[in-house]
Amino acid sequence: MTGSIANGLYLFLWCRIITASTSTIEQVMKTVGTWIFGVLLLIGLGLSVWIILPAPIFSLLPFSVGAPEISPGLTIFNALLLILSWLRFGIRSVRRSRLAIVTLCISSLALGLSAQPLIQFAPTQQQAQSAIESNLGRDYLTKIAPESLAKMRSQPLIIADLWRGITSDPVRIDRQIPFANPDGVPLALNIYRPLKVGKYPAIVSIYGGAWQRGSPDSDENFNRYIAAQGYVVWAISYRHAPTYRFPTQNADVRSALTYIQNHAAENETDLDRVAAIGRSAGSQLAMLAAYQNPPFPIRAVVDYYGPVNLTTGYENVPTPDPIESRATLRTFLGGTPQQFPELYRQASPINAVKPALPASLLIYGGKDRIVEAKYGKYLATQLRSQGNRAIFIEIPWADHAFDAVFPGISNQLALYYTERFLAWALAL
Repeated sequence: MTGSIANGLYLFLWCRIITASTSTIEQVMKTVGTWIFGVLLLIGLGLSVWIILPAPIFSLLPFSVGAPEISPGLTIFNALLLILSWLRFGIRSVRRSRLAIVTLCISSLALGLSAQPLIQFAPTQQQAQSAIESNLGRDYLTKIAPESLAKMRSQPLIIADLWRGITSDPVRIDRQIPFANPDGVPLALNIYRPLKVGKYPAIVSIYGGAWQRGSPDSDENFNRYIAAQGYVVWAISYRHAPTYRFPTQNADVRSALTYIQNHAAENETDLDRVAAIGRSAGSQLAMLAAYQNPPFPIRAVVDYYGPVNLTTGYENVPTPDPIESRATLRTFLGGTPQQFPELYRQASPINAVKPALPASLLIYGGKDRIVEAKYGKYLATQLRSQGNRAIFIEIPWADHAFDAVFPGISNQLALYYTERFLAWALAL
């Protein structure tokens, strides 16, 4: 009898311990779950804020550039968090719980911010389409060979490509081909060609990097992609500031063009169909090369967020100014516009505008605080005033170097029109 009572008490105590432990574990799990959910909410909001917020300093630029480009993914992430918030608290809890209200407000705000590029995409694409048709004609695609058109991207935005990436056919690549050795500094270029041997139109690709950094291996994704579309891509190099200042870079680009002219036939290049493309500092060099009597005709220029008027850029720095624009320009040109007014004038593509220039496609980011979109728009106006074809496309949510995220939402839009523009400009 006594043993039965003892066993019963023993069993009762274990049941109490197990019940208490289970309750404690559930409480701990609930607390941990709340903390994890809170962290996820803050991550969603923290990243989404960079869709509208320009980077105040250079180290934060990757957030300002990258967040808009992955915004469709962020939108899905924030939408799930908003749904989970409702499921977690329920309608009744929302009415009486401050935590529920705060959670729903944060997730709703994050969702609204992250959805901005998608909301703006359709009108932006319509404006881009209108810009290209008003300059090239509504029937401009009829000038492009059907087999070339079939290889191009079918839509300005393919959501699946944000996750799987933008793929292309394999290409032949020859790297580090020396083309000049000024002052004992070896300069080299890369050549990207389609697998099939033939004769192709060519693209001269010039990297950016504030005239201070970069190599022919920069912009590899684009160079591979566009070569697979049926072009020979010559990715060139130049000497960098501060060791070498303008017009050294201009001279190096011309040396590269002379090399291309002399070695076009052996590298399957049709010299009658050549375009130049640059990014940022590379765009400034590409425009000067194309607009100032190159060694052979350049039929088109693609300018991604390139500096246009260096004097005005120095005198009116953007706010915020993540790369310290004035210091960058002094490093490139050796001083201020007051010290070297003629050098600043020569380095500004706006001053090279004249009649009978090659067609130009100018693509700028509306959030860019390194080279503001207004400069690209002004250049397009000046080019058209001289009877030239100039297409200006502004991507409202995009920052400087948006195409660094190659499958991103901005670059998909830019690539869609870039490949059509190039095919039109270099058609037989």
